[in-house]
Amino acid sequence: MPTSQHSAPSIYSNASNAGRGKGGKGGGKGGKSLKKLPAAPKTAMRTEKRAGITFPVSRVKRLLREKEGIKMVLYLAAVLEYLIAEILELAGNAASDLHKKRVLPRHLLLAIRNDDELDKLVGRAHWAEGGVLPHIHACLLPGARKTAFLERKKVEDKPAVDRKE
Repeated sequence: MPTSQHSAPSIYSNASNAGRGKGGKGGGKGGKSLKKLPAAPKTAMRTEKRAGITFPVSRVKRLLREKEGIKMVLYLAAVLEYLIAEILELAGNAASDLHKKRVLPRHLLLAIRNDDELDKLVGRAHWAEGGVLPHIHACLLPGARKTAFLERKKVEDKPAVDRKE
């Protein structure tokens, strides 16, 4: 029975080529061999999906511009993903402490500067619109102002030690 144009394709080679002349090995007119076509190839999984990370491994490899192995690139992508997750978690906490819903550059700066390890890693980088850490010197505080002034006055009033030679 010949197949029509609108029927679903069959998985057998001679059924899909019925009435179309010689179709190659064993697929001629009236051929009785029923060979299965190879199965459709499985969709390729991305490297980051296989590794269980979300950071794009192919982009990291492209930006490195080196012909290094995939293991090194995958490891680097995993480390970068961990660092970004850590920074964003701390910045989100800083934003929620300030009753904000969005993470701003100020929150990123506060998160990094208040964490010793991240501050050591980032160093003294300057952030656009990040500001500075809030810090008021002790002598400028209302209660400590008078005490700091008196201590400084005592140091200045001590007489110099005269040495006899």
